[in-house]
Amino acid sequence: MNKAFWEKRYADKNTGWDIGHVSPPLKAYIDQLGRRDLKILVPGAGLGHEVVYLHRQGFTNVYALDFAAQPLQQLKTKIPDFPASHLLQGDFFKLKDGKFDLILEQTFFCALPPGKRPDYVHQIHRLLGANGKLAGLLFDFPLGPDGPPFGGSREEYLGLFEPAFRIRTLERATNSLPQRQGTELFFIFEKE
Repeated sequence: MNKAFWEKRYADKNTGWDIGHVSPPLKAYIDQLGRRDLKILVPGAGLGHEVVYLHRQGFTNVYALDFAAQPLQQLKTKIPDFPASHLLQGDFFKLKDGKFDLILEQTFFCALPPGKRPDYVHQIHRLLGANGKLAGLLFDFPLGPDGPPFGGSREEYLGLFEPAFRIRTLERATNSLPQRQGTELFFIFEKE
C-alpha cells in the first residue's frame, strides 16, 4: 500500500471508506472544541470532510495529509481559500514538521498494515506537542489478514497506546452512522 496504490483507489473511485461528510462522532467532538487556533493534523485525510468542516467552523490552523494527490486537489477545489501550504502530500511516517495540538483519526489507522501500528503510535507521539491529543475513531471488529480496513479491539488499542498516552476516553461510539453502529470506538488519548 504505497502512493500508487492509493492514487489508483481514487482514480477508480474505489473509496468505500468515504461516507461523503464528516462522521457524526467527529462532528460532535469538533463542535465542543473551544479554541479555533489549535494546530490540527488530519492524516490520511482523503477527500477531507473533517478538514472542510473544521475550516467552515473557523479553525484556522488545519493541515490535511495524504499519500495521494487527487483527494488533496479535490479538497482545494471544495475550499479555494484553504492555505495551499496546509495541504501536505506525502508519507505520514516521513512527516518531520509537527508539534500539533490535535491529530484527528478517521479511517487512517485502519488502512495501515497491522505491522505498522507501533510505528503509527511512535509517529503520532512525535508529531504532537506537549499535552497534545489524538482523537477520533477506531474500528472494533476482529483483526484479520485482509484489508484495508484492518480491524482491532479495545484491548489491542490499549496495549499499543497506553505506554505513550493517557487514555482519556476509549468507548463505543453512540452516534455512529447506522452502517457502522457497534463497530466504532471513540477515543481521546493525551500525550504523556
